[in-house]
Amino acid sequence: MRHTLPIAPQFYVTAPQPCPYLEGRQERKLFTALHGDRAQDLNDSLSKQGFRRSQNVLYRPSCVECAACMSARIDVSKFDISKSQKRVAKKNRDLTRRTNSPWATEEQYDLFRIYLETRHADGGMADMDVFEFAAMIEETPIRTRVIEYEQDDDLKAVCLTDVLNDGLSMVYSFFDPDLSDRSIGTYLILDHIKMAQELDLPYVYLGYWVPDSPKMGYKARFSGLEIYRDRAWTPLANCDNISSSLHPLNTAPIAEQVANLSLPGSNPLGE
Repeated sequence: MRHTLPIAPQFYVTAPQPCPYLEGRQERKLFTALHGDRAQDLNDSLSKQGFRRSQNVLYRPSCVECAACMSARIDVSKFDISKSQKRVAKKNRDLTRRTNSPWATEEQYDLFRIYLETRHADGGMADMDVFEFAAMIEETPIRTRVIEYEQDDDLKAVCLTDVLNDGLSMVYSFFDPDLSDRSIGTYLILDHIKMAQELDLPYVYLGYWVPDSPKMGYKARFSGLEIYRDRAWTPLANCDNISSSLHPLNTAPIAEQVANLSLPGSNPLGE
């Protein structure tokens, strides 16, 4: 007699490696594969619990002594554009948005290489070749779009964006470094907020926010920002004394973290 059981995702932990955000620390990630008929449901569910997507993998930080990396999203209903952000939108109003299926192009790769060489020459993606770039764009089992921004028919910025059941998730973006004085990174977020409003989606997911990390400071300038902390989304404005201090006793064991996850069609164990 054959018995069919639901297939639960398997979770794994990476080996510690140098943290890209805080000097002198080690990072570790909890991750699972994203595939099969339930991939979209799994991505929707785990994105609400602080996970991010990279190709066909979902991951979130699970460091032994540090809990500084917190997933961030904008509550679109509570976003109020600031005067400086209005100036950014005005500076970039000559850019034309185009939404495409997730296919990589030579034009995208050329812009990607210029972006890396100018801003992240020593980063983890510095040696990415055209085939690896194509995999980053195209290997997705869920609803993903490539958002291109053009100026006079020249490609100026690209954002790889996932469409979730409750929002837009900005997976990765890059742009022409010559547009840095326009605060183009801020503009891409502003335009995604606009798209979320047009699609009646409540959130824009921005990846991770790390207090005391200069690379992440710009995210805190958006009103309506929430962070995923202690298994709940909390408005950043309501979080007192957030810092990147080490918390060696506050990180739950991996088995407990996995047991507390809500998966599609089920509840966390123990609930």
